[in-house]
Amino acid sequence: MTIDPKMALRLQFLARVVRKESQHLAGTDQRLFVDPFTPERAAQLETDADLAERVEAFAGRIGRLQDTLGDKLLPGLLAALGESPAAAIDNLDRAERLGWIPSADEWMTLRKLRNQMVHEYVEDIAVLASALQTAHEFVPMLTDAANKLLAEIARRNWE
Repeated sequence: MTIDPKMALRLQFLARVVRKESQHLAGTDQRLFVDPFTPERAAQLETDADLAERVEAFAGRIGRLQDTLGDKLLPGLLAALGESPAAAIDNLDRAERLGWIPSADEWMTLRKLRNQMVHEYVEDIAVLASALQTAHEFVPMLTDAANKLLAEIARRNWE
């Protein structure tokens, strides 16, 4: 299937971005989660600038990769396949049916965790610790989704 050259360029660009974002997230994830993220570790954020920076990097990178995949690459890939991209949840449902993501509900759970990591940590370190630890557990799902979308683009020779 041949696609519009502009669409192919956009998919190629997004594929490069996703690869870089996945690599950066993996590195930050490995450094931050050498040990489980507990409320005690979260309490150290006020005095440990390096830890605070790693937390900020993790939250930013997991959110950025999820946004790039769900808001840019997925709709672009669906459009290249001749489908009309729809609302985000409908695109996620389609991606789940195609086997690109395990669950649209899990995807939305990760999005809610991101909001907890970004907005609630100042008030409640227990919420932050739980959100970070749970988000860490979602990293394989997110990187697997990235790999499946990239594989679909490669399979169709749109790289």
